[in-house]
Amino acid sequence: MDSDERVGTLVERVMQAVRDRIAQRTLAPGAKLPSIRKCAETMRVSKSTVVEAYDRLAAEGAIQARRGSGFYVAGHPPPLSLAETGPRLDRAVDPLWVSRQSLEAGDDFLKPGCGWLPSDWLPDAAIRRILRSMARADRIGLTDYGTPLGLPPLRRLLSRRLAERGIEAPPGQIMLTDSGTQAIDLLCRFLLEPSDTVLVDDPCYFNFHAMLRAHRVKVVGVPFTPSGPDVERFAQALEEHRPRLYITNSGLQNPTGASLAPVTAHRLLKLAERHGLTIIEDDIFADFEHAPAPRLAAFDGLDRVIHIGSFSKTLSASIRCGFIAARPDWIEGLLDLKVATSFGGSPFSAELVLGLLKDGAYRKHLDELRVRLARAMGETVRRLRDIGLTPWIEPGAGMFLWCALPEGMDAGKIARRALSEKIILAPGGAFSLSGSANGFLRFNVAQSLDPRIMEALAAAMR
Repeated sequence: MDSDERVGTLVERVMQAVRDRIAQRTLAPGAKLPSIRKCAETMRVSKSTVVEAYDRLAAEGAIQARRGSGFYVAGHPPPLSLAETGPRLDRAVDPLWVSRQSLEAGDDFLKPGCGWLPSDWLPDAAIRRILRSMARADRIGLTDYGTPLGLPPLRRLLSRRLAERGIEAPPGQIMLTDSGTQAIDLLCRFLLEPSDTVLVDDPCYFNFHAMLRAHRVKVVGVPFTPSGPDVERFAQALEEHRPRLYITNSGLQNPTGASLAPVTAHRLLKLAERHGLTIIEDDIFADFEHAPAPRLAAFDGLDRVIHIGSFSKTLSASIRCGFIAARPDWIEGLLDLKVATSFGGSPFSAELVLGLLKDGAYRKHLDELRVRLARAMGETVRRLRDIGLTPWIEPGAGMFLWCALPEGMDAGKIARRALSEKIILAPGGAFSLSGSANGFLRFNVAQSLDPRIMEALAAAMR
């Protein structure tokens, strides 16, 4: 590359960095840009490179020059586009693309990359039975708003269930939500300001990336190991980035299926206390476990850990009901936020979940489901090994299997080839901020048993 090309590349890099900050709202309309000297130092380029970059952005109308004052963001920003606020990934490996393909695909598609169980694995008969019972009951409200905290009998039952995992959460410290996703969204609204930093596992559930971009915060990934996040790298991230929040799965982490080790949990909590870090523990896979993994909320006593869950994975994705367990003063603030954003809850969904949880058939359903998933896990591991994929670990429970492709293969390209055969895969790039998982695929073992999947995958790998 000659010197002119190199300077042009550096100018484009500075311009793109400013555009990204404007798109992410870390530079709001009217905000002053860093001085030419400061920008040059931060980006390690010459002052003349920054001058040219700023001049070009001004010519585009993105910023304005004010004589004697500096450069400022111009006008009003365009509507938020989640696809534009993160790295420009190919849409085939973009988190929102993966979700939309899985949700919108017809019945003729196979979905080993999706994040839910097949409908015939869920307790359809029990749901219909409880619905009939609810239809006959006079006390069920079909037309009223729910109270902000949510149905008291369900919160009492959830309190008992959490106690079985060592988490002491009285009913008054539990607030029902419409889903686990809404729970995280409310917590992000409650705890974060634009430009705050949030830690996530790398890899982690790809919708964490998309949701956090919607909240216009900086997201930093910490490498994940079979026993939890890499504690040394976690400590480095705390020192370097001063994050406000960390979001994780303690049990059966998505996408790897790994669970937190006790020693890792204790070290994480010590670091969190030292740095004033709040932790959201997303526990939506708890009922898949044969034996509970350590829970941060149990060790912490709901001081700086917030525990959330839902029933979309084990009961029904159509019954939208989740919950937040947190310290009392935070629940009070979350109640106001819930009223402001969604007013009342859904008493109908809460009553339905309550009926299903109280029904003895639910525990029987879970016992059968765990056995069925274990068989599917073993079968999927065997079939994937036969065509050259290697599990990162073999999870002790749950439905996710994180597998490495043969060296040099790109999961995004393989996913695009499989899509032409009406098979939806989940490429590792969608789960990793660092781009370190492009050679991985996540499989839902319950959705991977059709032999056509392995045939198409083997063909796509050739």
